[in-house]
Amino acid sequence: MMPNTLAPEEHVLSTLERDGSRRWLFPSLSKGYFLHRRRIVGYGLIALFVSLPHIMIHGKPAILLDVATRRFTLFGFTFLPTDTLLLALFMVSVFLTIFLMTALFGRVWCGWACPQTVYLELVFRPIERLFDGTAGRGGRPSKALSPWRRGAKYLVYLFLAFGLAHTFLAYFVGVERLSHWVRQSPTEHPIPFLIMAGTTIAMLFDFCFFREQLCLIACPYGRFQSVLLDRKSLIVAYDYKRGEPRGKVHKDLAILPAPAPAPSPAQGDCVDCGACVRTCPTGIDIRQGLQMECVNCTQCIDACDEIMTRLHRPKGLIRYSSQSSLERGSESDRPKWRPRLIVYPVVLGLVFGTFLYMLTQRLPFDATMLRQVGTPFTLTEAGDVRNSMKLKLVNRTDEPLDLSWRISSGDAVRFEGGIDHVRLAPNETVAQSLLVLAPRESFREGSRATELTISATGERERRMTWRLLGPIDR
Repeated sequence: MMPNTLAPEEHVLSTLERDGSRRWLFPSLSKGYFLHRRRIVGYGLIALFVSLPHIMIHGKPAILLDVATRRFTLFGFTFLPTDTLLLALFMVSVFLTIFLMTALFGRVWCGWACPQTVYLELVFRPIERLFDGTAGRGGRPSKALSPWRRGAKYLVYLFLAFGLAHTFLAYFVGVERLSHWVRQSPTEHPIPFLIMAGTTIAMLFDFCFFREQLCLIACPYGRFQSVLLDRKSLIVAYDYKRGEPRGKVHKDLAILPAPAPAPSPAQGDCVDCGACVRTCPTGIDIRQGLQMECVNCTQCIDACDEIMTRLHRPKGLIRYSSQSSLERGSESDRPKWRPRLIVYPVVLGLVFGTFLYMLTQRLPFDATMLRQVGTPFTLTEAGDVRNSMKLKLVNRTDEPLDLSWRISSGDAVRFEGGIDHVRLAPNETVAQSLLVLAPRESFREGSRATELTISATGERERRMTWRLLGPIDR
C-alpha cells in the first residue's frame, strides 16, 4: 500500500472486501415471528405466479401479454395498442400504490413481495443450505463442498430456472401454445426456444452469482427511498437509545440459568453479539442506521429478539419503527397521519377511478377513419366532391360482431356504393374502403366536417368526426 494513501475500511461495500474481491454472503437463518409470516406470504406469491397463466377468467387467461399480436389480457379484460391511456392509468395506479405502501410500511415490497427476494431467500438459499450442510441454520459451510454436491446443487438450480423460464414464457404465449411447443423440436420454434434458453441463463446468473447484488447495484428502488420515505415511515430500525453503548454479558448466552444482570447505566441492551449482521442477506449492520442496502426482510429482528429472549430482556431492540419515533424514544406519540398519506390516496383514487370509468365505458369495437393513399378528392360529373376513405374496424370481443354505420351530420353527404355494414369474426380487424360524396357548395376553404355514427347490435353507438377535403372556390 502506498504510504500516502488511506487504508480502506473492512468492507468497502457489503459485498466487497477491502482488497476489491467479492465478499460472498452466507447469511444465517433466524427463525421467528417474521420469518414464519414471510414464508406464508412468499410461498403464496410463488403459487400465485405459477398458477396465474392457468387461471381462466371469462374464457381468457388471467394474464396474457401477447406481444406478437399486441393483445394484453389482464384479469378478463383485453387491451389493445389503442388503449394506451388505459394502460398508462393502470401503471400509474400501480406505482402510486407502491408509493403509498412505502409511505405507510417502508420497503415492504422489497422484503416481502419482490420476486428477487422471494425466490432467492425462500427457494434458492434453502436448497443451497441443504447441499452445503447448513440446512435449518444457514451460515458459511464448515468445509469445502465435494464436486458431486456442488454439481448436484447446480443441477437442481438448472431445473428450477428451467421451470421458472417456462412459467415466465407462459405469460407471453399462453399455456396451450407453450405446451404445444414443449412437445415439438426447438427447430420448429427457434425464437421462443432462444427466449426461454436466454431467460434460463439469466436466472442462473442471477441466483447463482449476482444474487443480492441485484438489490444493491441494479435495482433503483433503494435509490428512490430517499424520496419515497419520510422520517415517519416504518422501517426496520435499531433502537440506539436503548442499545448504546454496547456491552458484553455471559460468554454462552444459551446456558444462562437465570435472567442476565440488568445492564449498568453505562451499558445498553445490545451485547454486540453480531447476530443481526450474520443473518442479514445483504451483509449490512442495521445498527449503523437506515441504509440503502436494507430490504426490510426482518431477519435481524428475529435474530435480535431471540437473543433478547435468552437474556430475559424485552424484545424490540431491533423492530419496525420510524426515525422520528426513535428520536423521541417512544412509539405511542408517532403521528398517525401526514400530508403524503392524504395526497397519495386522493391522487390514487382519482387515477384509478378514471381508469375504471374508462374501462366500463369502453366499446366492444375500435374504429378509425383513414384517408386512402393518392388523390385527396375528385369531382364527379354531377358536381359532387368524392373522397376515398378507409374505415378500420377492430372486433375486441371473442364473439362475432355485426357493425353498421351511417352519416349523422344531417346534410347531403352520403356513401357511394351502398356499403354500410360488415360482420367481424372474433378479434378480427377489417379495413373497409368507402367512397364519400358531398355537395361542392358545402365546402368552406377546401374542407368540411362530417360525423359518422357506428353501432353494434345491442351495444352503444360511437360517433366519429373527420374532415372531407374539397376544392377551394373563390
